[in-house]
Amino acid sequence: MNATLPKHVKIVEVGPRDGLQNEKETIPAEVKIELVNRLTQAGFANIEAASFVSPKWVPQMATSAEVMAGITRKPGVVYSVLTPNMKGFEAALAAGADEVVIFGSASEAFSQKNINCSIAESIERFREVAQAAKQHRKRLRGSISCSFGCPYQGQVSPDVVADVVRRLRDLGCDEIDIADTIGVGTPHQVHTVMQRAAQEFPLAQLSGHFHDTYGQGIGNIYASLEVGVAIFHASVAGLGGCPYAKGATGNVATEDVLFLMQGLGIETGIDLNAVVDAGQFISQHLGRKAVSRAGNAIVAKRAA
Repeated sequence: MNATLPKHVKIVEVGPRDGLQNEKETIPAEVKIELVNRLTQAGFANIEAASFVSPKWVPQMATSAEVMAGITRKPGVVYSVLTPNMKGFEAALAAGADEVVIFGSASEAFSQKNINCSIAESIERFREVAQAAKQHRKRLRGSISCSFGCPYQGQVSPDVVADVVRRLRDLGCDEIDIADTIGVGTPHQVHTVMQRAAQEFPLAQLSGHFHDTYGQGIGNIYASLEVGVAIFHASVAGLGGCPYAKGATGNVATEDVLFLMQGLGIETGIDLNAVVDAGQFISQHLGRKAVSRAGNAIVAKRAA
């Protein structure tokens, strides 16, 4: 294993979308706008800001058009939105999204339970969205859930992950996320899956999306770095959770990832202190302590 780590990584901040979508209490649009603006100022090059899905399924995202209209955009920053179908794509287009995100699963059981169709059928449903994204010159990102394990079928084969990567590649995706939806992956497994995925798609355009349910998020990011992955998703204050994994703490916390990168001498272009402040802001609004260990430690040190 060549342990030469990347010198620079891109952190995709997913807190405003993936982090907040499972919150039961409705969060006002102005709070989401403030969060996105704080993250923009902190230096992120890519922020997953909203989701154009049916409010019937994800009520928290009902204000997405308002959020996209209200944020202060910074030139060069990519604001991404989730688009499950053409209706979602048209809303994303109207909202001025820079990147649209489509999503499949590496687990047949997960695909059937969630969207009542096979993996192959789910990818086929996105063909129209992918073509429209290309026509309108929007970046297209594909996300593969349950790449390391599934709440229904258990283990997931790296070959199946690679097959979904290939299908998303053939749709024209610019970037593909290998996601550990329920946080069960471990570093050795991450090595195997990432190397297998890289046989089907350029390593420079693969990203790691890790949840911290079993406390493996940071270890899995380090394992990905060893393979050469240089794009990671993270959620400010550790926001989020997975409805399919009891006790899930959600996405790996952005502050923890930034602290790791700082320690490794890897450039991110992001101001850790500004992210800690953004994490404190949203956690106070939600009425609970941030999940980020690095963020909470930095806040405690400031108060000392």
